[in-house]
Amino acid sequence: MTSPGFLPVHELAREIAARRLSPVDLVDEYLARIERLEPKLQAFVSVNAANARLAAEAADKAIRSGHAVGPLHGIPIAIKDLVEIEGEVAMGGSAAWRNRIAPRTASLHRKLMAAGMINLGKTHTVEFAYGGWGTNQHLGTPWNPWDAAVHRTPGGSSSGSGVAVAARMAPWGIGTDTGGSVRIPAAWNGITGLKTTIGRVSTYGVLPLSSTLDTPGPITRDIEDAALLLTVLQGADPRDLHTVGVRDADPMRDLRRGVKGLRLGRLPAAERSGVDAEVLAAYDRSVEALSSLGAEIVDLTLPERFGALGGLVGQIISAEIYAVIAGLADDNAQPLDQDVRPRVRAGAAISSKDYLGALAARERMKIAFNDSIADVDALLTPTMVTPAVPIASIDQTKTPAVFTRWVNFYDLCAAAVPNGFTAGGLPLSLQIVCRAYEEPLALRIGYAYQAAHDWHMRVPTLAL
Repeated sequence: MTSPGFLPVHELAREIAARRLSPVDLVDEYLARIERLEPKLQAFVSVNAANARLAAEAADKAIRSGHAVGPLHGIPIAIKDLVEIEGEVAMGGSAAWRNRIAPRTASLHRKLMAAGMINLGKTHTVEFAYGGWGTNQHLGTPWNPWDAAVHRTPGGSSSGSGVAVAARMAPWGIGTDTGGSVRIPAAWNGITGLKTTIGRVSTYGVLPLSSTLDTPGPITRDIEDAALLLTVLQGADPRDLHTVGVRDADPMRDLRRGVKGLRLGRLPAAERSGVDAEVLAAYDRSVEALSSLGAEIVDLTLPERFGALGGLVGQIISAEIYAVIAGLADDNAQPLDQDVRPRVRAGAAISSKDYLGALAARERMKIAFNDSIADVDALLTPTMVTPAVPIASIDQTKTPAVFTRWVNFYDLCAAAVPNGFTAGGLPLSLQIVCRAYEEPLALRIGYAYQAAHDWHMRVPTLAL
């Protein structure tokens, strides 16, 4: 058998169920990999080694005695440092909250533990999740494992989960996505990310960036694992009213149906301007590949350019995060990231009229956008404008989320899947965008693409 640390979760689950693999050995392997790779990659803010080993021993005994709680019992997972666990430190990526003890446990974490999963530790995030590059001035920026020599952006805000999964320090991880924070690290780390629809997964106990736009989601090796994790994470939660009335999806039912007969929208020509040539070439090959698998490719006219939404997105996010942490942001004695503080403090200048106006405009624009894609099943875009860039070249006044933040704004769902590499060996990514609550369709399209390619199976040099 391939070393367990390199197997996707759906294969690990089969090995554990067949008693060919013990959760104890699996957790030990991941903890050993973390110990070896963490000094370079810095994906984790804390490692839960002692408790993880105890949980693995308990899972092993339960499974051997016929008391497995489900197919994912004994599977480890990495948790973003925005997810609260009662009694444990939850920093939200901020040095100002180094000693902040969580007063509650996130609903999604309870679901993971009820399924028998094992928490390996908390992973790095951009401070308060407010940034797409993945940097963190005070707590450290994870190292993208696809370049051993140059410190490149890991993508944010779920930077640590992206690096941990890509480097095989965890089989999968939890991220959150307000404007791309699951898909950006998935894209730049050569793995798979699923941006869920608002209300699909409870945000109770997840430190907020924007209560309007926040969505937790899976960061995984492949689409099948993303579908598995979604089945665990989803579900109505009375503590998050966004979830009430949302019917659970069945991501596994149609996963292997293929794309024959589906109508997929092509990136409008105007949106190709300024996109890296290798990104566009990989995107065009992906569109051709899906066409060869039986999908019909359709040209669309969209009501707004993606970049035109930045102002409204920024107003909503800044107003909502400022309302939560104004005291921290306005206190210059607090050690806030110098790039994040001004983004938060911008919320102080947003009037209630402007904020409510932005929300109203969003509702009107959602209708117009949904009308424009009424004749297609999904819209295909690159996930990122460029491959991962060196940390030293980042312009923090700009966002890398050009192709991702509009998905949150329009309240859609999307999968990001690896679709090639640059000549220099950096991963590229395809984004599959579907209407609200159509995650199974996005996963189905992604599965068909991954079944025909092996990009998602490549392993970064630093993980070997």
